[in-house]
Amino acid sequence: MRNARILTRSCQSYRAALRPRGSKILAAAFIFMMCVASASNRSFAANPQGDVSAPVELSAPMARHTAALDTASTGLTLVPGSNPTLIIEHNGKKYLVDLASHTVKELPSESNHQEATPSKTPKNQLAKDTTQQKAPAAEAMSAQEKPGSEKSKVYEAGDDYLFSLPTGRRLDKHGFYVNFNHRFAFDPAFTGPARGAILGGLDGFGIASFGLRYGVTDKFSVSAYRSPSVIGRPIQLMAAYHFLDEHDGKPLNAGFRFSVEGRNDFSNNFTVNFEGIVSRSLTRRAQIYVVPTVSLDNRILLGPQRNLTDSQPDLPGINTFSIGIGGALDIRPTVALVAEVIPTLVNGPDLGIHRPAFSFGIQKKIWRHAFTFGFTNSPGTTVSQRAGTRATFIGNPSGDTPANLFVGFDLTRQIY
Repeated sequence: MRNARILTRSCQSYRAALRPRGSKILAAAFIFMMCVASASNRSFAANPQGDVSAPVELSAPMARHTAALDTASTGLTLVPGSNPTLIIEHNGKKYLVDLASHTVKELPSESNHQEATPSKTPKNQLAKDTTQQKAPAAEAMSAQEKPGSEKSKVYEAGDDYLFSLPTGRRLDKHGFYVNFNHRFAFDPAFTGPARGAILGGLDGFGIASFGLRYGVTDKFSVSAYRSPSVIGRPIQLMAAYHFLDEHDGKPLNAGFRFSVEGRNDFSNNFTVNFEGIVSRSLTRRAQIYVVPTVSLDNRILLGPQRNLTDSQPDLPGINTFSIGIGGALDIRPTVALVAEVIPTLVNGPDLGIHRPAFSFGIQKKIWRHAFTFGFTNSPGTTVSQRAGTRATFIGNPSGDTPANLFVGFDLTRQIY
């Protein structure tokens, strides 16, 4: 009862303090707060287990989760007409005292309080949590970079051809490619008078071949290719499938090509070819190639007829097996040195091949475009003709020696 009288006198003082204006209002508010604090301390002083804490602010979500209590259970008596709201801690519990609504509510437990009111996190704990959050992110980033680091070790071939050998590079899905090859087989680059005057044979007659290639998918492609009348007017139709790629994490690149050639604009002297294309990156700057090839009913490589419009005669077919070996080395990010050799291991002499076809050159790669300039002893660029040499083409047994190398170039462009 003594505590109730003290609280009553405090509230009456507060109402009386509301009448003045100006500085008197501030003084009255201060007296009210002091009276309420004194009454609260005296109310709980008799309980040795009680604990009084300073008032704290209650958020709206916490107030919604509080449960109303009977005022008698807390030992407090509320005075009508008061409007402050207080939080008092007693016996390890917190109570909300609302003098305006005449209610006392028990606040939620500490766990609920943390959910209802954002708590302040110590700086050291925040730093620890941040570090723990960054660790998985760093691991995930490292995992994402790992495939990228593997891909950086894969050599990027700039052309469909090394020089005459295929690189077997994977095409883009629905990509359209153009190949244009030139061989100046009638004029050696290093043997004969006035080689400089004719630019090493570039002023001479060239054998220009042209092909189109289309990526049906990123693994399967089709192509058509034609060489001119001076070398028999062969038309080559091809289908290729690329089934292994280092970009996919495979240990090497591998593909298979099937083609049919017909000379005299696909009218006679047909040859069926089966190729395997295997390549492997030594580093991201170098790659080696192996191309085993079986040609059924292969024909000898003949030069032009008396008249350019004349067709080549029917020639006997000979089954051959050759294996092309080549390599590419980037000396600059977009410049590579290339070299290849194509020995015919089965029935080569029957086709007049006594020395293997070989080539070397330099290649410039610019995005979807590549230009390769070099020297070779083979005038053919189709699958069956690339293993033939200049010796049978011009009818000179020494025409395929290193002294009789001639100029050639390849041009590749991806249209889309």
